[in-house]
Amino acid sequence: MIGFVLARLARMPLIAFGVLTIIFVIFKAVPGDEALMMAGATASQADIDLLRVRLGLDRPILEQYVTRMLGLLSGDVGSSSTFRGNPLPHILSRLPATLALATSAILVTVLVGIPAGVIAASRQGSAVDLVISCAVVTLLAIPNFWLGLVLIMVLSVEWGLLPSFGFAGWASLAMPTAALSARLIALVARMTRGVVIEELAKDYVRTARAKGVGGVAIVSRHVLRNAMIPTVTVIGLQMGYLLGGSVVVERLFAWPGLGDLMVNAIGARDFTLVQAITIVFVLGFLVINLIVELLYAAINPRLRHG
Repeated sequence: MIGFVLARLARMPLIAFGVLTIIFVIFKAVPGDEALMMAGATASQADIDLLRVRLGLDRPILEQYVTRMLGLLSGDVGSSSTFRGNPLPHILSRLPATLALATSAILVTVLVGIPAGVIAASRQGSAVDLVISCAVVTLLAIPNFWLGLVLIMVLSVEWGLLPSFGFAGWASLAMPTAALSARLIALVARMTRGVVIEELAKDYVRTARAKGVGGVAIVSRHVLRNAMIPTVTVIGLQMGYLLGGSVVVERLFAWPGLGDLMVNAIGARDFTLVQAITIVFVLGFLVINLIVELLYAAINPRLRHG
């Protein structure tokens, strides 16, 4: 197991290097003058030229690339026009809010989506299965921003039960978590239902039933273990999506996370800040992928030698 972990850790810097290179190329390919956008429309040409020199934009692309990579290694992601310097401390101060929202959404997804999928698969074709399947289709069709608006209107404006914006205690997590996790719950429930039905049709399940093993024991001891790998894959990928895709929900609920900061940075045309937030999202996604692979190995030990 230690060798498995070390191999994955050794691979992460290479992946991160490749991804950061792609990000650099994409941002350089974006049309427009970065110095002009940061200086503003009212800036003089002399001010724009001075800012271009200060940011190193007058240097060759290869030199800019090497400087940026060396800066990233030292924790310097560039100079942000919004914060007048290195934006990394401000990004890290917002990161816990985004992680709290993403973690709560994943916990709700696991606690609701997996049991719903198992129950639907165990009672395939019944009224319970039909109700869960209808709920899954409905949640998949509802945009998270629309659900968030409905929750604000009902639970906050009409009933006054929950705060509608910002962080005012743990109660503030309820509505953003519901809006963010609704679609993910449906995805996990549908995936779990499908793989559990597939596992229930296999020979080892029929053998266990012939030996008198109960249905609950079969599902909990054998079927779930084999069915968890596809489900863990979906949850891991969606966790990465939650880190970067919670922009709309964070903005809707004025949640003080990276998504809200990203919108502000785009509005201010602060490309350095946008790029720095993107890098944090990418690195977070790499860490999540590592955790998912470790979960694979824990669920199926044969994968440690794959």
